[in-house]
Amino acid sequence: MDSEKVVRAMARWWQTVSQEDGDPNSHNPMLYDPLQDGVVKTSKTRQYLAALIICLGAVAAGTALAWTSPVLPKITANVNSTAITNSTIGNSTIGNSTIGNLTITNGTTPTPLPSDDRLQLTVDQTTWVSSLLAIGAFLGALPSGYIADTIGRRYTAMVMDVPFILAWISISFAQSAGWLYVGRFLIGISTGSFCVVAPMYISEIAETSIRGTLGTLFQLLLTIGILLVYVVGSMVTWQTLSMLCLLIPIALFCGLLILPETPVYLLKKGRRSEAALSLKWLWGRYCDSRSAIQVIQNDLDQTVADASVMDLFSNRGSRNGLIISALLMVFQQFSGINAVIFYTESIFQSAGSSLNASLCSIIVGVVQVIMTLTSSLLIEKAGRKILLIFSSTVMTICLAMLGAYFNMSNSGKDVSAIGWLPLLCVVLFIISFSVGYGPIPWLMMGELFLPDVKGIAVSLTVMLNWLCVFVVTKCFSSMNESLGSDVTFWFFGTWMALATIYVAIAVQETKGKSASQIQNWLSGR
Repeated sequence: MDSEKVVRAMARWWQTVSQEDGDPNSHNPMLYDPLQDGVVKTSKTRQYLAALIICLGAVAAGTALAWTSPVLPKITANVNSTAITNSTIGNSTIGNSTIGNLTITNGTTPTPLPSDDRLQLTVDQTTWVSSLLAIGAFLGALPSGYIADTIGRRYTAMVMDVPFILAWISISFAQSAGWLYVGRFLIGISTGSFCVVAPMYISEIAETSIRGTLGTLFQLLLTIGILLVYVVGSMVTWQTLSMLCLLIPIALFCGLLILPETPVYLLKKGRRSEAALSLKWLWGRYCDSRSAIQVIQNDLDQTVADASVMDLFSNRGSRNGLIISALLMVFQQFSGINAVIFYTESIFQSAGSSLNASLCSIIVGVVQVIMTLTSSLLIEKAGRKILLIFSSTVMTICLAMLGAYFNMSNSGKDVSAIGWLPLLCVVLFIISFSVGYGPIPWLMMGELFLPDVKGIAVSLTVMLNWLCVFVVTKCFSSMNESLGSDVTFWFFGTWMALATIYVAIAVQETKGKSASQIQNWLSGR
């Protein structure tokens, strides 16, 4: 009799989330939720682990984006030491290489560069080596959302990791520019894809309380990948650097083997018990997966099963989310981050610094990593909106002052007494970009859409981002020549002033809000 009471008490104590499904997994012990007060709890360790693993794709992207900086000067024949300058890092720009026609000379005399006897590129070939990544990223983002909605976020990441691996093999053993073209195009496809898949995955596995922190990891690990290449690339040959970069996508593929699919995707496909198992893996065995599943299901009930592009534009909430996400990406690229980094070396020199270009890049990279990490710690305390406003306001001031400095310098005025001013502006600019418009557009892109349109919306947003990368880098050189560096900086400063006004008026705080609460705001309810 006593034993029967114990059994009945235990039955009341634990309850499965999927007994009603008739699923063969419904009696899996992992699916039982502790219901007694004080027992239910979540663990965040595996959420951080899962986010870090998927963001190895960001590290791989960062290494690919920064690779041109230390490598192109070594494999380009008969060029000025400053003719190959400044590579665009898409969402975060650092370095000394070329994208598009982005070239400049600072009045230095031609000096021979260390070269590689096996491979010598013309200046025109170097522009293609750099530009093909942006083109590949644009095309890679296009199908990734659809693929992620079809086979899942995890399997999409695994599939799109393969071009990363093939690309680095092609680059490491390249005997001609053609193999570099193939490698850079493939690496662009993977980069664009991970810009879509990683934010989607993170937004769907994270608890609301840490969603912002996990969302900034993509940008943080991107900057770490960039810094890694600048440090290692200054010490080893370009072939060795390429082979070392290959290790990152291999580690990513191995890590993806242990990750679960997101609960949102599984529930969307009607695989309720698998969604619960995924939650248990991510949130800990003692989480209340039944309640969490019900919250996700309520959000899914507001959606249609197979949304189209027309659904994205016809639904007010989705349409407003797309507008906000797209404009944040436009503001990110038109912040002038490329222009500022482009002048980093000359600004260091005007301040009396004798640092070489490689060390300048490393210093800038360290600042970006530290401040992006700071953003990840502040994001759940300060919120998204206040950091965006702070970021664009400071960048507006810095760009205005840089424009004024170059205006005086170009007009022949003595600026030696304020040589420290542009250096200060650059540092403040990089800090403010890193805590705001660097990571937050990627974070909010994953927050603003329901699962039915998320794949399409994120793909379109990432494609717009890479289109802006291409436009800004292609136009910057001609703008600088025809308008002058002062007007160019003021042009970007105007964009940042508009960004401050837009965010202050049109964007609400998403910190701590559930998906349904965010949709209520976007829908005007």
